[in-house]
Amino acid sequence: MTMSINGGTEVKKVFIGAGCNRVVNNVSWGACDLVAFGAQNAVVIFSPKTAQIVTTLPGHKSSVNCTQWLPSNKFAFKAKELEKHYLLSGDADGAIILWEFSLLERKWRYALQAPQSHKKGVTCITGIMVTKTEALVASTSSDGKVHVWEVLFPSTTGGDCQLQCLETLFVGSKPMVALSLAELPGNTGHMVLAMGGLDNKIHLYCGERTGKFLRACELKGHTDWIRSLDFSLPICTNGEPNSILLVSSSQDKGIRIWKMALRSSLCSTQGAYRKEEMSLASYIEGPLLVAGSSSYQISLESLLIGHEDWVYSVEWQPPSTESVEGIGYYQPQSILSASMDKTMMIWQPEKNSGIWMNVVTVGELSHCALGFYGGHWSPSGDSILAHGYGGSFHLWKNVGVDLDNWQPQKVPSGHFAGVTDIVWARSGEYVLSVSHDQTTRIYASWQNEASLIDGDSWHEIARPQVHGHDINCVTIVQGKGNHRFVSGADEKVARVFEATLSFLKTLNHATSQNISLPEDLQADVQVLGANMSALGLSQKPIYVQATHDNHDRNGNDGLDTIETIPDAVPAVLTEPPIEDQLAWHTLWPESHKLYGHGNELFSLCCDHEGKLVASSCKAQSATAAEIWLWQVDSWKAVGQLQSHSLTVTQMEFSHDDSMLLAVSRDRQFSVFTIKRTGTDEISYQLLARQEAHKRIIWSCSWNPYGHEFATGSRDKTVKIWAVDKGSSVKLLMTLPQFDSSVTALSWVGLGHQKNDGFLAVGMESGLIELWSLSVRRADDGSGSAAGVAAAVAVKLDPFMCHVSAVNRLAWKGPKKSENCKNVQLASCGADNCVRVFEVNVDYAEN
Repeated sequence: MTMSINGGTEVKKVFIGAGCNRVVNNVSWGACDLVAFGAQNAVVIFSPKTAQIVTTLPGHKSSVNCTQWLPSNKFAFKAKELEKHYLLSGDADGAIILWEFSLLERKWRYALQAPQSHKKGVTCITGIMVTKTEALVASTSSDGKVHVWEVLFPSTTGGDCQLQCLETLFVGSKPMVALSLAELPGNTGHMVLAMGGLDNKIHLYCGERTGKFLRACELKGHTDWIRSLDFSLPICTNGEPNSILLVSSSQDKGIRIWKMALRSSLCSTQGAYRKEEMSLASYIEGPLLVAGSSSYQISLESLLIGHEDWVYSVEWQPPSTESVEGIGYYQPQSILSASMDKTMMIWQPEKNSGIWMNVVTVGELSHCALGFYGGHWSPSGDSILAHGYGGSFHLWKNVGVDLDNWQPQKVPSGHFAGVTDIVWARSGEYVLSVSHDQTTRIYASWQNEASLIDGDSWHEIARPQVHGHDINCVTIVQGKGNHRFVSGADEKVARVFEATLSFLKTLNHATSQNISLPEDLQADVQVLGANMSALGLSQKPIYVQATHDNHDRNGNDGLDTIETIPDAVPAVLTEPPIEDQLAWHTLWPESHKLYGHGNELFSLCCDHEGKLVASSCKAQSATAAEIWLWQVDSWKAVGQLQSHSLTVTQMEFSHDDSMLLAVSRDRQFSVFTIKRTGTDEISYQLLARQEAHKRIIWSCSWNPYGHEFATGSRDKTVKIWAVDKGSSVKLLMTLPQFDSSVTALSWVGLGHQKNDGFLAVGMESGLIELWSLSVRRADDGSGSAAGVAAAVAVKLDPFMCHVSAVNRLAWKGPKKSENCKNVQLASCGADNCVRVFEVNVDYAEN
């Protein structure tokens, strides 16, 4: 009985984890209640309702700096009937892309790229909907120019968008970094564009829908760079819109509110106007803004002081949709500010005096956050979102009925730099990833969340390692015993970490089954959590009994006060954690350091029995390119394998642990035989070394059911090899050339007949393909491979794939006896993303 894959391979997205680029203006919350942000060169979309990333949009060649929804949250009251919403994104090369999102189909489409790009990185995009099919947009860049664009949306389905540059404003050598657009009140048909930047002034330009923006006036008062500007919607008196408010924030830690009031006409006398308008609230009169036949008196309404560091963003609360005095919205007198002092504040005028006060303060008060880069309202105004220095999001929702009660909510999280390696837990309960953002993170599906309709939701459940070096590689120690992993960073030492009691209990909550407490260790896990020393890199254990010692920590107990930092409180989590808990209370203690390599570590792997770990480092000589073998538990070096002359890029043990495969920058692969001669001793021998490709070999993977393996290279090829009768290696086949360098490979077996499997191929372009491989055995009974049949099973949709190089692929393999219908594939890439896919396989029995 043979089985064939019936062409019915289906791949679906299970999870995406990603962190936010550390730039201001990077995040936008749209009227459709989705949040957009940039993660490296991907535009990422997440749903605050489910705390899950929905998709990533491929298109940018460089890091995404800013996003802007059309309509934004400010125009949610106008967007009820819209079937399509649009998103603009700008990158570090100056390119601006327009995306179309269909609300009914929940599908994304790349609409167009702006024809005239900026010469340097785009720093801010702002836009307003003028009608349902037309928007006015402004963009600014460090090239010293501000472009004003007209965007026309198709009035019929299937039509194309149009984007046209109406005007380019030259702002000189001190570029603008903040913009805001508004329609002036009073039905004048005129627009006002506010811009601010490095010269500490706010520049106001007046224009029409067709462009013709002219400098009108400037507002002085801030004493440092302007970081954020936002116009309110027109404020109405007696049913007529007659004024508009502008809020500005600066690195001088202050926030200013400016009022632009329509004067009855140009001929009205200054005296009469002053008597009528002047009040305690508008106490400093500024310049006059002239737009066509109307003029607007500008005055400083209020100066808000309360933040202790740079104020990176200010935003008016979006209008609610109640009709007030005949107009379709009511602009709340409420402003959200976000600062590098790690807090967000909501400001509102006091009822009696009209003086603006800080009414709500939320924030990360721990030592581990480094401030907020921006804050945003939800379209309904009941939630506020901040993004921070660590690429993290922080969301609060007002759950109070009569009184305000802002409570932290779950958000997506992930790495904020390229993700270098990924590995599944031994039984597949979680995925562990490491990154150049110097953290190790654990993601798992949280199965007991009743609120979710469509199955499990994945979350980051622990951050076991927070380190001072970029982390390049990781492996989980297989075999019995507690969960342990070994990681290697840009230092010469590999570090071993051991799971804590609090993590094991948290994992039980997440998986809703008691599988994670190893029988042999349940009584022995005495380590509850871990602490990071202030001036060191090692994470010290916190023991179970230590939590009962209530000695006075404030007394002089010999601790150097500089080194004392707040103690972590290891917590058992009963629901997915928020950023503050992750960053501080989920560390694992470091149990060993492995010294031996002469350079920064580059790759690691563990055998299937959990007896040996192999490590390699960056190398430009044969001595440095040695592979070290370490014995698990004693952590002694038990071998130094010599074969290559440049960095060994990946290693893997064969399924029966009898061989170790290594591939290298020197374009060669090596196969070593590994024999265990005694309890503590092993012998190893180089079985074969061969120049296999024309360029660097990035990746390799064994057939889980035989001694065949695949190698993938920068030369865009994948080759399948077989160890022939245990003595030499022969080439079985070369897959057709791929469109891009092959950077990651992983082979999984699919059951019953042991020569069927999938090879996942990841490329530098970010794309992933699955190939079905069927190995034909020789008839002589030796079990050696006679040939291999290969076919493309599925090419993953680019919207599911990575947006830049795939760094590692890893299957959560089925048990060897199973004939599996679905398997999970994890991937990580240079786009800061960790992804998990489910692959469903249709078998037809012949």
